[in-house]
Amino acid sequence: MTRKTWRSLSLALLAIIAVAESGCSINPATGESSFTGFMSESEEQRIGKETHPKALAEFGGAYPDQELQSYISSLGNLLASASDRPDQRFTFTVLDTPIVNAFAVPGGYVYITRGLLALANNEAEVSGVLAHEIGHVAARHAAERYSTGTLLSIPAVLIGVVTGSQELAGLAGSAGAAYLQSYSRDQEYQADLLGVRYLSRTNYDPYGMASFLGQLQAEEKLDAQISGRPDMVDQTNIMASHPRTADRIQRAIQEAGGTQVADPIVERDLYLQKINGMLYGDSAEEGFILGRRFAHPKLRFEFTVPPGFYLRNSSSAVVAQRADGSGIIFDRESKGHSGSMLSYLVDQWAPRLQMQDAEPINVNGLEAATGSDRIRTNSGTRDVRLVAIRFSDNQIYRFIFVTKPDITNQLTGDVRQTTYSFRELSRSEAAELRPQRIQVVTVGSGDTVESLAARMPFEDYRVERFLVLNGLKRGDRLQPGQLVKIIAE
Repeated sequence: MTRKTWRSLSLALLAIIAVAESGCSINPATGESSFTGFMSESEEQRIGKETHPKALAEFGGAYPDQELQSYISSLGNLLASASDRPDQRFTFTVLDTPIVNAFAVPGGYVYITRGLLALANNEAEVSGVLAHEIGHVAARHAAERYSTGTLLSIPAVLIGVVTGSQELAGLAGSAGAAYLQSYSRDQEYQADLLGVRYLSRTNYDPYGMASFLGQLQAEEKLDAQISGRPDMVDQTNIMASHPRTADRIQRAIQEAGGTQVADPIVERDLYLQKINGMLYGDSAEEGFILGRRFAHPKLRFEFTVPPGFYLRNSSSAVVAQRADGSGIIFDRESKGHSGSMLSYLVDQWAPRLQMQDAEPINVNGLEAATGSDRIRTNSGTRDVRLVAIRFSDNQIYRFIFVTKPDITNQLTGDVRQTTYSFRELSRSEAAELRPQRIQVVTVGSGDTVESLAARMPFEDYRVERFLVLNGLKRGDRLQPGQLVKIIAE
């Protein structure tokens, strides 16, 4: 190492020390020293304001029910007034998505999804979620992530100084950025501690935080059971973005003195009345999953997947999976194609595949083409069959069927059946499609879990869905006059 390099390295090290020392401050919420030197509070406000419209666009926008929005904002503002940053301006938004999640961005912007509200069963549970997110804001965890991320990039500069390699410097920087994509376990625990503190100050039952975690775990288990994949992890679920365990929440409650709340607020009935009629599952803009059938009232088409396939919807694609790893991906081509569907398939969509059997087909009066190939993936060799269907002059819909080679022949009939189930809906058929909604009903003297579950529009797991939706367990008995949730069309 040359003297010049040593000098550069020494100066860079001194810079790190100076930045770290100047950037440390006492956190107003935790009372501990925290590193937020690269993001001021005014910068937090600016970033939050810029991020807000992007968050709305990513998650379906704000749910169009002003009464529900006002209700959730009132809960959030009450909790925020009890926080350690009472002067921080908060904005609470219910997002129009069935995803079960909640998150906060700098500047006091807190988001909670209608999917989460549908799963919760009382105000204490929802307040526990909101208080946790307020805790992240109060503790300035986003500023910590940003500042630590900036600090982690400084050693990357040192690598470049020592080695003269900007490529290595770039690699080190990207690794640091990837590491900081989610809150640390300590930050999650800190947000729980602060959340319990704010719940206690507003007289809410802090154990709502723990009971909602139980709800999340029960829903995850049911989703895995329905899909036939017990190892399935939903990366959009709040459990993925906020990894927490029951014992850590219980420890936070004890440490924060949460058991000292006298006559804590739970508010089950009022909460259920507030979410009565709320949209459940996908909206008309995204299309509906109706058992094994997917139908889109706005775009006016439908198709059905074979038995054993579990459908999931997103804004970009519909995916169906089977326990053996077989999959179906359905999406729409964003560009038009003036030529035939066969030329689109071979030349535009999949020019790298060697489809010896590519051919034109007709799917319920619609021009289409199909072809298959065997490819190597990270998971091993797979057979893929592609189907492209011209729906209109500027709309092409596509299926990708993925199977393991040893079961491809076994599923040939299923692939064909799904392909030819795709059809255009008439205006009257599309108009008859209705979204599912939360319906709150009063338990009658003759009602049982089974009888109420039977009223829900699902082909399977009705009882299990009813139990998870209402936070109940096998063997729990319903009481006449009790309010419960069911799903109705």
